[in-house]
Amino acid sequence: MQNFKSGTYINQGHYKSFQPEFINKPWLLENMELIQLLSKADRQLGRLDMYSEHIPDIDLFISMHVLKEATQSSKIEGTQTNMEEALLDKEDVSNDKKDDWEEVQNYIQAMHQAIEMLQKLPFSSRLIRETHKTLLQGVRGAHKLPGIFRTSQNWIGGASINDATFVPPVHTTINALMSDLENFAHNEDVYFPDLLKIAIIHYQFETIHPFLDGNGRVGRLLITLYLVDKGILKKPILYLSDFFERNKSLYYDNLMKARTDHNITQWLKFFLVGVIETAKKGVETFDAILKLKQNTELNIQTLGTRGNNAQKIMQYLFKRPMIDVSKVIAITDVSKKQRII
Repeated sequence: MQNFKSGTYINQGHYKSFQPEFINKPWLLENMELIQLLSKADRQLGRLDMYSEHIPDIDLFISMHVLKEATQSSKIEGTQTNMEEALLDKEDVSNDKKDDWEEVQNYIQAMHQAIEMLQKLPFSSRLIRETHKTLLQGVRGAHKLPGIFRTSQNWIGGASINDATFVPPVHTTINALMSDLENFAHNEDVYFPDLLKIAIIHYQFETIHPFLDGNGRVGRLLITLYLVDKGILKKPILYLSDFFERNKSLYYDNLMKARTDHNITQWLKFFLVGVIETAKKGVETFDAILKLKQNTELNIQTLGTRGNNAQKIMQYLFKRPMIDVSKVIAITDVSKKQRII
């Protein structure tokens, strides 16, 4: 990526905004370390994708992956909800945690909605806006134009724009930049590996910061959507937010280094390492869950006629691993006086 030019800082008086270059253009892959990482990432993704074809009830497992992604992606933005809290029903959430809980639920809903919309819509600005609208509906940031590209200047870090860490491009250029991003995503004339394409798309989206709020969560969600849209994954089973959260400083540093030093290679390497590590961990997790499910089913078979209720409870727990007596009664359709298993 020797000829990569990220953009230009433009003096706006008391601050400088960053105007990124368009990305819909030919890209040359020439770094051997990057090529090797890409090969490893492709292999690990292939192994992970295989599970979506051969594991029965894969959607049960995916629901927990989506939940973890929602909590980790929101955590990067400062939302403090863990998986146990995210699994609670709304009425069981303490008042001081409700805002965080609702943000995580919105993320889950936005992900499911976006995956469904890919059946009818291409990977596009419209899809991105609809996803953002769901993400911010009725939560903190709901006043910040959900589903609408910003019409004013925003900034990242600092108490004011004057001491901001980064000031994205002026709002009047957003439509052109997002149109360019969309064209790059679908440009079949420019050959470039899809994994590197989505890494560049994520970088560019975070640089544009097209919304007043929720850019980070939407940007990370786009990674999974793109991989599904391109057929690299048959199911949404790769989520990088946990990797980004555990390496938060490197995540932001590599994005910033691409802008300031015109060095996107380091960001691409970091992204591919994240794909490799996350896909490998995903395979190990699916394998462990599958073995647990098989062993549990073998134990259930020893229960005879009582196994029917046990099977219902097990199916529920693999989708939502928190349960109480009232939920068990609802699942099995028996009264408290009856023996459930």
